[in-house]
Amino acid sequence: MGTMDRPVTIRPMCPTDWAAVHTIYAAGIATGEATFESEPPTWEAFDAVRLPEHRIVAEDAGRVLGWAAVSRVSSREVYRGLVEHSIYVDPAAQGRGVGRLLLAALIGSTEAAGIWTIQSSIFPGNTPSLVLHRKLGFRVVGTRERIARISNGPKAGHWQDTLLLERRSTVVGTE
Repeated sequence: MGTMDRPVTIRPMCPTDWAAVHTIYAAGIATGEATFESEPPTWEAFDAVRLPEHRIVAEDAGRVLGWAAVSRVSSREVYRGLVEHSIYVDPAAQGRGVGRLLLAALIGSTEAAGIWTIQSSIFPGNTPSLVLHRKLGFRVVGTRERIARISNGPKAGHWQDTLLLERRSTVVGTE
């Protein structure tokens, strides 16, 4: 893994970050290895489902290098401590530790808010994401076989498995 030229700042995502977030999201979609989505949502759709207190960006000298955010898995009270997250890093910033900084900050913010489990679905071929998640305490809890068809990239139309990963907090929900 490379190093960062300057310190990267992790800060809350603002609506004014949307152009950069959208571009980074679109780059991830274009790989065909990050999501089933065919295009990024509008700001309004993104804003409606991502929890505002857990939307962050990594920034270097005013340039957004990546983002992370969580959504509720269920509106039922019993699942209030369970969220699903997304994390995307600008291709030009990959390999510099940006993803690790974002994911570590997201873990910190969710634990501070009493969230005990973060989950994610990752394509089996997305090795960098799987390695990052395992390093930060996520584990594979199952495989969802042929869960959906890929809508973009070289594998468009093909059925895709996903690995369901979760990270249980070591400080929340241990009582």
